[in-house]
Amino acid sequence: MKIERICILGGSGFVGTHLVSLLAARGLTVRVLSHRREMAKELILLPTVEVVEADVHDEHELIRHFRGMDAVINLVGILHEGKVSRVDLPSARRGDFQKVHIELPRKVIRACGESGVHRLLHMSALGAHPNARSAYQRSKGIAEALVREAGMSHVEHENWYLNGPKFIHGYGLNTTIFRPSVIFGRGDSFLTMFARLLKMFPVLPLAGATTRFAPVHVDDVARAFADSLDNTVTFGQTYDLCGPRAYSLQELVRYVGEVIGKKRSIIPLGEQLSYLQAWAMEYKPGKKLMTRDNFFAMLTDNVCSGGWPSVFDFAPASLEAIAPEYLRADSPRARYEDYRENAGR
Repeated sequence: MKIERICILGGSGFVGTHLVSLLAARGLTVRVLSHRREMAKELILLPTVEVVEADVHDEHELIRHFRGMDAVINLVGILHEGKVSRVDLPSARRGDFQKVHIELPRKVIRACGESGVHRLLHMSALGAHPNARSAYQRSKGIAEALVREAGMSHVEHENWYLNGPKFIHGYGLNTTIFRPSVIFGRGDSFLTMFARLLKMFPVLPLAGATTRFAPVHVDDVARAFADSLDNTVTFGQTYDLCGPRAYSLQELVRYVGEVIGKKRSIIPLGEQLSYLQAWAMEYKPGKKLMTRDNFFAMLTDNVCSGGWPSVFDFAPASLEAIAPEYLRADSPRARYEDYRENAGR
């Protein structure tokens, strides 16, 4: 069965815009569900892309928009509970990890079953586990379990491929789960955040300074999703996605400072002071930079145990090859991104 029509939830977000553009470039038909159509206006101009205003939390709407699709991709996620600005969510409140990361995937699975969609790709996160101390990672881990439960066994995958799609048990979905480390690229919310902080402060107290990350480029994440659509080898699989090198958070922040010409004093905070900083920033008015839940997540390294999955026949880009282009302080594009961020756009 060839995948030609895809419905994407979260298609107007950071990873989503890159993925939608890639799928459109491959000539595939893409339907993007967005809370506000104007937030996806850069995608509207793509010839094979349809942007639809929809409440992704309404299961009846999901069923209606999934009909006629060959695959569904769920990219919707939030990093913090409490009021935030999101493309597909007008606001997020205390407890919305449950709503966004658990209840929504459950609705997506049921809607796939009701609408006859047999292929589901799901965005999770490295470190996700149903028993994680971080509520973010815990909710992502529960969602992974739901998606796996909706899938098939290896024997059932072969039967699906040879004899055509049918529901053998449960929802019988051909699922693939992706668990990226922190994602970087133009417009990211990670490296650019530290670039702004380094421009503002001569000294930077840093929580979780020793936590290790393996940043992966947004285009590589998008390509992994796109390349998996028709690849039956990926059915029922979960893939950890990491860049070619791991760094401590302190090393990453120092590197950003070197790139933008703002070499600052970085003060690594111990566990207790890191928690206190997270607690203080959690209650700071405006956009959240860090919460106590982020602190709990950073108690564990965010790196892959193996290398890049061999099923994808390309190598991930290095941070050093990409980041300087959009981080450099004298870049007009970097200033434009700063203006957009300050304006809340």
